[in-house]
Amino acid sequence: MERERTEDDNAMTMWTTRPETDGDAGAIRAVNTAAFPTAEEADLVDALRADPEAWIDGLSYVAETPDGTVAGHALLTRCRVDGAPALALAPCAVLPEYQGKGAGSAAIRAALEAARAMGENLVLVLGHADYYPRFGFTPASGFGVRPPFEVPDEAVMALALDPGRPVPTGTIAYPPAFGV
Repeated sequence: MERERTEDDNAMTMWTTRPETDGDAGAIRAVNTAAFPTAEEADLVDALRADPEAWIDGLSYVAETPDGTVAGHALLTRCRVDGAPALALAPCAVLPEYQGKGAGSAAIRAALEAARAMGENLVLVLGHADYYPRFGFTPASGFGVRPPFEVPDEAVMALALDPGRPVPTGTIAYPPAFGV
């Protein structure tokens, strides 16, 4: 369990981050359904959780408020790049009342640190080019990695958790739950 302080509107918020536990599925689903316009991302989390090829115990992280409310969630699951193991960061979600207050960043940082500790290296994300670089993500094309669909280059990003280790190159193969 880690604590991260973030500053927003001159107020200090303390986030506790921890891996998902068996009792968190409902709260994580609630975070995802509140954060997105449809239940698609919440359904994706459930489908990934049920896929033993994609799910990696210890890489689904929550950020809690001081009173224990699950406010944010970040998920890393197994994907592949031309057959070599990598991780997909998706989805990431925060309850609307806590958006912009660091809950998502805290969950993402904790999940990335857990992946690093497990010996994982390449993490991929499809997302906002102005958000994910704060965690060290850069365009995946710079690593020779590309998605299996058309998308702007800056939207697919990669992070080598250990820059000294080689990373695979080629096309990303997402778990079936992603539907691509």
